[in-house]
Amino acid sequence: MLVLLPPSEGKAAPPRAGRPVDVAALSFPELGPTREKVLDALVETSRRPDALALLGAGVSLADDVARNARLRDLPTRPAHAVYTGVLYEALGFPTLSAAGRRRAARRVVVASALWGFVRPGDRIPAYRLSMDADLPGLPLAATWRPVLGPALAAAAGPRGVVVDCRSGPYAAAAPIRGPLADRAVAVRVLREQDGARTVVSHLAKLTRGEVTRHLLELPADPRTPRALADAVGARWPVELHEPDRRGTPWTLDVVLPG
Repeated sequence: MLVLLPPSEGKAAPPRAGRPVDVAALSFPELGPTREKVLDALVETSRRPDALALLGAGVSLADDVARNARLRDLPTRPAHAVYTGVLYEALGFPTLSAAGRRRAARRVVVASALWGFVRPGDRIPAYRLSMDADLPGLPLAATWRPVLGPALAAAAGPRGVVVDCRSGPYAAAAPIRGPLADRAVAVRVLREQDGARTVVSHLAKLTRGEVTRHLLELPADPRTPRALADAVGARWPVELHEPDRRGTPWTLDVVLPG
């Protein structure tokens, strides 16, 4: 099983001291050249007087953007401690069982506009960059797409289900296509009220975090889309939808009461 998560917009402030990022030591070393290119572009952009506008950040995030200019020198934390927000609070990495933390280290991959993909234990600094931003001369999704596809296929391996909890821009930067899609499942969260179902956003983050935690604490991995639906369906009402066409992922609807 491989679980793909989005990053969080909110990130823990860097600690006062600690070693800086070692790009070469991060998981997925094949992404190193692209990481260096994006990192250089982000540092340069963050030093510009129009950095907030270029990065799509409000005035309240001025300190975060200014900190981007020092990314190579900032202290680091494990990625699971850097990413905060609703999904990661619901996942609750520090309170997973010892077995759950070991599974997370091997099975969870976090998408990132700066790093491409990282594992929970990779040490990174806090940063401000979204995949739907375009650095001057460096459109992010287009820059990452050629290298993330092969990295994702390698991480997924030859068997096992891929659970895709990423948000739209991050999924678009590394779309799951071809044979891998036959065992990939995009998790969608719906709310049912008065017989009508609607897609939710805030609750989707919470629920995807809870689903991830549930899967990591299982004694055995589900290995097919239908086995995944059975595993998640033991806790939530779910509906599994086959893809409309070959080479695209399945969809698992988690249905919340109104």
